[in-house]
Amino acid sequence: MNPHPNLSMKSATQLAVFLANRPGALARVCDALAKVEINIHALATSDTVDHSVVRMVVSDPTKALMLLGEAGVLALETDVLMIEAENEPGVLAKIAERLSRAEVNIEYAYLAASPKAATGLIILRPSDVEKAQRALRDL
Repeated sequence: MNPHPNLSMKSATQLAVFLANRPGALARVCDALAKVEINIHALATSDTVDHSVVRMVVSDPTKALMLLGEAGVLALETDVLMIEAENEPGVLAKIAERLSRAEVNIEYAYLAASPKAATGLIILRPSDVEKAQRALRDL
């Protein structure tokens, strides 16, 4: 029995999309995905002087990867954990502590929840996805 029925975890494929750091670059990618009915579940960006890395979890990563490749956009696949958890203080702390005890490093994470939402979504890139899943299984 899961002690936290509002916590669900599954592995997911994240795409790291490399775009020019210019107005409209992200809009074109999002529009292309929308036209083929690919939904974006999570997205985070980081930038450098000349390009942006857009990390996204989408409804059909294989189709998105093919679409981006055909458009000449560099995109790489990465395994991540997609965790839907209760939107309350301390949830991420518990996850991080459990991973720490299992000696799994969090390479990066991004998350969001509407302030009044019961749950939020955490995208987490652990150093070892399978070990992280085992460590978090009964959380």
